[in-house]
Amino acid sequence: MDRENGRESILVIGGGIAGIQASLDLANMGLKVYLVEKSPSIGGRMAQLDKTFPTNDCAMCILAPKMIEASQHPNIELLTYSEVEEVSGEVKNFQVKVRGKATYVDWDKCTGCGECTEACPVSIPSEFDRGLGMRKAIYVPFPQAVPKKDIIDKRGIPPCRSACPAGINAQGYVALISKGKFEEAVDLVREKGPLPLVLGRVCPHFCEDECNRGKIDEPVAIRALKRACADHELSIGKEPTAVEKTREEKVAIIGSGPAGLSAAYFLVKKGYGATVFEKLPEPGGMLYAGIPEYRLPKDILRKEIEYIKGTGVEIRTKTEVGKDITFEELERDYDAVFVAAGAQESTKLGVPGEELQGVINGLSFLRDIKLGKRIRIGNKVAVVGGGNVAIDSARSAVRLGAKEVFIIYRRSREEMPAGKDEIEAGEKEGVEIRYLATPTKVLGKNGKTVGVECIRMELGAPDESGRRRPVPIEGSEFVMDVDTLIPAIGQAT
Repeated sequence: MDRENGRESILVIGGGIAGIQASLDLANMGLKVYLVEKSPSIGGRMAQLDKTFPTNDCAMCILAPKMIEASQHPNIELLTYSEVEEVSGEVKNFQVKVRGKATYVDWDKCTGCGECTEACPVSIPSEFDRGLGMRKAIYVPFPQAVPKKDIIDKRGIPPCRSACPAGINAQGYVALISKGKFEEAVDLVREKGPLPLVLGRVCPHFCEDECNRGKIDEPVAIRALKRACADHELSIGKEPTAVEKTREEKVAIIGSGPAGLSAAYFLVKKGYGATVFEKLPEPGGMLYAGIPEYRLPKDILRKEIEYIKGTGVEIRTKTEVGKDITFEELERDYDAVFVAAGAQESTKLGVPGEELQGVINGLSFLRDIKLGKRIRIGNKVAVVGGGNVAIDSARSAVRLGAKEVFIIYRRSREEMPAGKDEIEAGEKEGVEIRYLATPTKVLGKNGKTVGVECIRMELGAPDESGRRRPVPIEGSEFVMDVDTLIPAIGQAT
C-alpha cells in the first residue's frame, strides 16, 4: 500500500471473482485499487464454469456484471496480462514491481471486433477450453472477456525464423499458404526480404535445418513453399504499387546485389528517393553474374528487379563509381551514400604454381560464364573448396563438357558448408568429391597446368567456426592429373 497525494492505494493480486469483489468493495470505500491478473482477462476460473454451486445459476450471468463494474469503476485500474515480480518495503509503504507482458496488439486502437481473429490462418488448442477446443494465434480469451482486447501469445521466436539471416517470418507465410492466401504470404516475405522469387530458388534455407518437424520426419519444405507463392504472384501478373515520395532526402547506393536492392527497396518504402549504381550491363550483382543460369534464370531475376523498380527505385547500369561518376559527385548530389559493392575478390590458395595457365578463380569462372564470355577448360577439372561457389563451379564445368570433375575439400562431408541438395545434385551429375585433402602445389608444364599435388588431412579440435580444424598428415602427399584448377575457397572485398 502506498500513499500518494494523501490517498491510500491497494494492490489486489488475482482477477478471479474473489479479487474482483475485493477490488469493488475497496474501491467503493474511496481507495485506489490496482487489480493485477496474469491472464489477458479478469474472471478467473469462474468464467470457465457453466453453473455455480449450490444454486445452479449461470456462472457468467453472475460474473459478467461484476467484471464490467470493475472495468468501469473510476477507482479501479486493471493490470491484466501482468505479473508481480517484486514486493519490497513495509506496511503502508510497499513498492511493487509489476511486469506487463507484450500483447503485440495496440490496445489503444483495438476495438475487439474480431476481424483479425477471422483472418488469422493459425489455429492452436484453447487454454480457456482446457485444450478441448481451438483458438487462433490472435485472440480474445472468451466472448465476455474484460478487457475485450485481442492479444498474440508469443512464447519465443520460432526456430525457423531465428535461423533466417534476414529474419523472415517463415512460420507466418507457411501458415498463410496453408489457407490459400498466396498473395498475403508473398507480402509477408517482402516485409524482410524483397526478393521472394530469388529466395525461393537459391536461398540456403537454414530455416529447414532448424524446423521442429524435422525431429519427427522431415522439415517443412519452407523454401519450396516460398517459391510456390512467389511464382503464383508472377503467374497472375500482380503489379507493384509505386510508393509516394514523402521525404526530400535522396540516397545513392553503390552496387545492385541483394544488399543494394534491399536497401533501395526499404528506403523507397519509407518515402526516400533511392538511386542504385551498377557497373555491369544488368542489375543483380552476384545474382546476375555469379549464380549459374540453371539455378537462377535471368528472366526470373529480371522480373524480380522490375518489381522493385516499380515501387520507385531508380537503377543506373553501366555506371562505375570512380570511373563514370566520382564519389565526390555522389556526396554532392545525395544526402547519403550506401556502399553495397560486395565481396568481389576470390581468396587465393597461396601455393606454388597458382599463376599457371589453367588456374581460374571460382568467381571469375562463374562470372565469365554468366556474361557470355568464351570459356576454355580441359577434360579434367578440379575445384578446391566446399561452399556453394565450389559446387556451382563444378556443376558448371560438367555443363561445359569436362569429362572428369573433382572437388577437393579439406574437411569431411559433415563440415561442408554447401547446401545438401546442391551437393547431392552435383554427385548425380558425376562430380566426384575428394574429402580430407588440400592442395600444396600446382604442377605445370610449359606454363600450363598439368596436375595438382595434395596432402591428406585429419580433423583435430574445433576452430573459431565451430568446425573441426583440418590437420595435414605428414608424408601423405599425392598427385591428381588435371588441366584446369578452380580455387573457390572464399571471397574478400
